Amino acid sequence: MNSFVCGILGLLLHDPLATQTTLAGTEIADGLSLLQHRGQDAAGIVTCGSGGRFYQVKANGMVRDVFDAQAVSGLKGWMGVGHVRYPTAGSSAHAEAQPFYVNSPYGIVFAHNGNIVNTPALRQFLDVEAHRHNNTDSDSELLLNILANNLQKTGKFRINEEDIFTAVGDLTRSCIGAYACVAMIAGFGLVAFRDPNGIRPAGIATRKGTRGGTDYLVASESVVAQGLGFTEWEDVKAGEAIIITRNNISRRQVAKPQVFAPDIFEHVYFARPDSTIDGISVYRSRMKMGDLLAETVKKELSKANLEIDVVIPVPDTSRTAALNCAQALNIPYREGFVKNRYVGRTFIMPGQTQRRKNVRRKLNAMPEEFAGKTVLLVDDSIVRGTTSKEIVQMAKDVGAKRVIFASCAPPIRYSNVYGIDMPSPTELIAHGRTTEEIAEHIGADLVIYQTLEDLVESCRQFNPAVKQFDCSVFTGEYVTGGVDEKYLEYIQRLRNDNAKAKKKQQTLEAIEATEGGCSGPMNGSDSLISINRTDSIMGLANHSPKIGATSMPTPNDTVGLHNSWYGQ
Repeated sequence: MNSFVCGILGLLLHDPLATQTTLAGTEIADGLSLLQHRGQDAAGIVTCGSGGRFYQVKANGMVRDVFDAQAVSGLKGWMGVGHVRYPTAGSSAHAEAQPFYVNSPYGIVFAHNGNIVNTPALRQFLDVEAHRHNNTDSDSELLLNILANNLQKTGKFRINEEDIFTAVGDLTRSCIGAYACVAMIAGFGLVAFRDPNGIRPAGIATRKGTRGGTDYLVASESVVAQGLGFTEWEDVKAGEAIIITRNNISRRQVAKPQVFAPDIFEHVYFARPDSTIDGISVYRSRMKMGDLLAETVKKELSKANLEIDVVIPVPDTSRTAALNCAQALNIPYREGFVKNRYVGRTFIMPGQTQRRKNVRRKLNAMPEEFAGKTVLLVDDSIVRGTTSKEIVQMAKDVGAKRVIFASCAPPIRYSNVYGIDMPSPTELIAHGRTTEEIAEHIGADLVIYQTLEDLVESCRQFNPAVKQFDCSVFTGEYVTGGVDEKYLEYIQRLRNDNAKAKKKQQTLEAIEATEGGCSGPMNGSDSLISINRTDSIMGLANHSPKIGATSMPTPNDTVGLHNSWYGQ
């Protein structure tokens, strides 16, 4: 169940001359850079070229590092799938980098954003009945095998759109949880679909092809469409499947009707402000969060008999809300923290000590904005409280007289089971604590939270058709069902810091044990981790001079899967 908030991208070019070029691969790499905020741990692209051959490059690291000109030169083809991954529960190995691949039936490449909650039952089904092997703990590989098994049931030499719609529909009835997915079938086209509740985001867009026809894009956020010159952005509907080929696009509602409940935390934290998700501008929703937060701040300051001198955001996500909050309060807005943009997000990092150190590396306080003042710090949310505590102390270290901490989100007291690798509930600062106790814990003079009603209104007012959001981290109510105490205890064991440290150690030991071992590419292979091994990983050989095959060809290199074998 290790597939969390990530970015997915699918691209299909109509231009027949694109088959032998790297046009698709280059554009997918550009698109992934626009989704970098959704995943900074690993990145991957698989393209499809002449004869339905797949070409792959993926590795740990940022998009700009994985896909330099040398790497992209091996990505031939007219369509492809890309993925960026956030660090998952204790693993930063290549083992679960996406896209994933199965060769039977038909050759399928798959990328997924989300999390499945009934994984034990699905794994048992795949093992006992479908006889399909999963080589990782990733939900993405699980979903891929469920889809592949559903397609296998047709028994056909070649499938059509009806077969694919049926396969995806069956998947939505067997897989419980949140998922936005894009699949690529060799030589056929792309398939995009979204879970029946629409928890995780995805959309499609079009543009005129270079030599006529229509190019198609599938992505997690609309900002990719803007960046790559696509228009007519439209969200994939909850429970909808979309099949895209060079000649046609087909859409169908394949899941049984469920409550539409997109994840509200996309608007609070994860999505880029210049994106629109489910018809709601992320930027405008954050503006409204600031307006409504100001009303709550006024009430709480009056109760505490306090006045503030300045409003300062905790960069970057909270800037929009903090500015609107300051304007509504008629209080000066100042940038009091300078951010080092080359340090990752902290709440998802394993280990409290590492998170504390990273806060200091990430932010630096400017004394002249704090000295002698009562400061209102505005942040998007308070998760563990580690970052908040360090920030409050930093403000006091440079002379703040009082520090009041305001959160654009309500108290986070429950596990996120739909694709955000938040800590176990016992590690959440709001779990079992009052607001006063939270303030004491982080060293603030006062802590103020946005109300849940105001947060929902901040988003819903821009699209009244969205009647409900997934707010499970605030309420403990899980819209999909299937989340019981046993499951919550399971993910608590998986996500706590001790478990993550243990898994990290096991990963390192596994790397040492496999030095010079099996070189065959497969889902879950960690060959690129070794400094002495640069051959291939996860189902397909890496096709780049930089990380491509340099040793003897593996079975996949010579049977059915093309490998640009350099150095022969």
